[in-house]
Amino acid sequence: MPGFVEKPEPVEVPGLTHLHTGKVRDLYQNAAGDLIMVASDRTSVYDWVLPTEIPEKGRILTQLSLWWFDQLSDLAPHHVLSTDVPEGAPADWAGRTLVCKSLRMVPVECVARGYLTGSGLAEYRQTRTVCGLALPEGLVDGSELPAPIFTPATKAAVGDHDENVSYEEVVHQTGAEVAAQLRQTTLAVYSRARDIARERGVILADTKFEFGFDGEQLTLADEVLTPDSSRFWPADLWQPGRAQPSFDKQFVRDWLTSPAAAWDRTGELPPPALPHEIVESTRAKYVEAYERLTGLSWA
Repeated sequence: MPGFVEKPEPVEVPGLTHLHTGKVRDLYQNAAGDLIMVASDRTSVYDWVLPTEIPEKGRILTQLSLWWFDQLSDLAPHHVLSTDVPEGAPADWAGRTLVCKSLRMVPVECVARGYLTGSGLAEYRQTRTVCGLALPEGLVDGSELPAPIFTPATKAAVGDHDENVSYEEVVHQTGAEVAAQLRQTTLAVYSRARDIARERGVILADTKFEFGFDGEQLTLADEVLTPDSSRFWPADLWQPGRAQPSFDKQFVRDWLTSPAAAWDRTGELPPPALPHEIVESTRAKYVEAYERLTGLSWA
């Protein structure tokens, strides 16, 4: 059964209560009730959290999220209170730690798509819809959609798939007013980010957001617009009708499904450790995404 190949033991820090070990992030709570979110260097593929880490990945995700939160703050407030490392925490937590408001989380993955690929493409090929939304005939892998669409999904536990759901299901889970707010905010944030990325030669194909309520205020939570939560494609290489080059862990996926890995993703055995060259190539893609989007040097 997919999940952790080797589940890490939580770090014990005085004054912090460990809440959850996720695919990438470890969650703690301090005495004030704030959430402490620590991004590890773990990577997950095909519903497995792999035994091999990608060096600095957690810091890259954290710093890129912080950059995006700043770009989007006029559209949606975010949950970050500070980046201070709690007293007594490991030195390695620096640069990968966020102290956040504890929100009343919405149990929906808020996905926005501007291009057709992935699970959306699979559904479209069968029904010409995505999450029940009708789309034009003739679209192929990588096609730009006439307008961005809101295609929500359920949140899955470690080792399980997120599942696409209809807007009506979101209304059923959250109520009509919250569902409408989620859709409007998701599409507004996606559109802003898409335009910023486009100016930097990057296509934001799709992305997922998590939201919670701070009192009555809908608030962006978790990570935002990273290569783990989004599909970023180099604009100069975009060619509809095929799989697109991307700034993410595609090197890992490709190696695991190659003869070199000797691994059956449909079987019960966990995936093997990654070779050094795959780790380095994947890290380089995360760094490139950070530098192209922010205009800053990771070094």
